[in-house]
Amino acid sequence: MQETVPAGPAVAPVLLEACDLSFGRDDIPLFSNLNLSLSQGQILLIEGDNGSGKTTLLRLLCGLLEPWAGEIRWRGRDVRTCYPDYLRTLSYVGHGNGVKHGLTARENLAVAGALSGVGGRPDLAGILRRFGLDRHMDAPAQSLSAGQRRRLALARLLLGGKGLWILDEPLTALDTAGRTMLKAVFNEHLQQGGTVIMTSHDPFSLEGAPLVRMRLK
Repeated sequence: MQETVPAGPAVAPVLLEACDLSFGRDDIPLFSNLNLSLSQGQILLIEGDNGSGKTTLLRLLCGLLEPWAGEIRWRGRDVRTCYPDYLRTLSYVGHGNGVKHGLTARENLAVAGALSGVGGRPDLAGILRRFGLDRHMDAPAQSLSAGQRRRLALARLLLGGKGLWILDEPLTALDTAGRTMLKAVFNEHLQQGGTVIMTSHDPFSLEGAPLVRMRLK
């Protein structure tokens, strides 16, 4: 089951929907008949205790898992019928950073851009500066602190102009300055018509943003 607190009237058009979604582990349901609807410019915060299925729900929304029942729709279409198009709009940062410790921060970002099909020559230095890593661009990732590695992982969000961000515990290891920076990045993304789905163990608010809260039980 889940509780949803709406953020007020939805902003059209609806982009992403989960319709009567059910899933579990080892024949034990995690959730059933789960529904959500997210519009352009909104942020969805998924809350719940450990084991409630937050990460699983994110993986379902990314198409990494197949639901037991129900469907996920992107712009009104089942994502299974338009998955390549859906992936081109999606940027996912999981609980793990996915950072290569032997590469520099700049090299990590360049590789991430190449793997995600980012065309042209993205301003890697500008993105790293935006995430407070300007003095560490050419330092190997293994020399970075946990918070800096998390910033590096999140810097991938600014590659390729993808509109839908799905983030598992993005605040992990970030200090106060890092969280303030990330909230500013979120606000800019939402104001430009982007959409964010995230989980968090910590209290989270975003002033002036249309925040929707969903709690898994």
